[in-house]
Amino acid sequence: MTLTTPARAAAVSGRPAARRPNRMRAWATRAPLLPALVFMIVVTQLPFVATLVLSFLDWNALYPDDRRFAGFANYGEVLSSPDLRGSVWTTILLTVTVVLVSLLLGLLLALLLDRRFRGRAAVRTLLIAPFLLVPIAAALMWKHLLFNPEYGLFNGILHAIGGDGAVQPDWISEMPLLAVEAALIWQWTPFMMLILLAGLQSRDPQLVEAARMDGASDWQVFAHITLPHLRRYLELGVLLGSVYIVQNFDAVFTLTSGGLGTANLPYTIYQTFYQAHENGLASAAGVIVVIGSIILATFALRVVSSLFREEVSR
Repeated sequence: MTLTTPARAAAVSGRPAARRPNRMRAWATRAPLLPALVFMIVVTQLPFVATLVLSFLDWNALYPDDRRFAGFANYGEVLSSPDLRGSVWTTILLTVTVVLVSLLLGLLLALLLDRRFRGRAAVRTLLIAPFLLVPIAAALMWKHLLFNPEYGLFNGILHAIGGDGAVQPDWISEMPLLAVEAALIWQWTPFMMLILLAGLQSRDPQLVEAARMDGASDWQVFAHITLPHLRRYLELGVLLGSVYIVQNFDAVFTLTSGGLGTANLPYTIYQTFYQAHENGLASAAGVIVVIGSIILATFALRVVSSLFREEVSR
């Protein structure tokens, strides 16, 4: 069927008219998000741009008028300074230890909560509680209620077991990095547990039941069905945990004040900025931390998107 000239003109003229309401509808749905977008840009991106500009300046806050362009000298000093290199190594060691141990403990707790037993809801709530605490409050609790050599719980238990002759160590002074790691593991294990528990509850129960009917043991079901299914969730836990632990400041500041070899990169940035007043050097170190966090967050977002695609395809 051939359209006449008026009909053809109406059809041609109707296409932009049809597109225009669609575009207006799209903008109408996006318009309420614009204030939030502008707010996020003002709060996050403008300070980062200012930090990026400062990172190229040789500027000490004690001499505000004496500042000059330094190029990449601040970045070179960050990467070559023994103290800053040491803080980078401490950050890596702290992150790897906390993430791996909390992931392992979170997996064990998730396997426990995946089973049905009386009081499971109450147990789940109690296990989630450490993650709900304010980080500075959790660090203060570990410092004063648990690690204190005079009235802390750990030494109280040792005294109750061994009597007056029991060894009562000063936990923070004798094992500072382990003390920081213990406090962070305690707080981040529930986070890993929640992620892995969600993965366990998304398994196909028919597949597990079929494997058991074929005579598979609990270990074989875990090794050949559960663990491959949890691979994406384990990756997500590692990436998100790494993003947060790399930026941790509260535990180091509260427990050790960065002493005894526990100063990670965020605490070193704090020292450089607020104590040494080296604005440019601290900004360069901050930019490096942000870039590392963005790289980790990018991988985390890819893992999350792949999880969504897998769930949709089922």
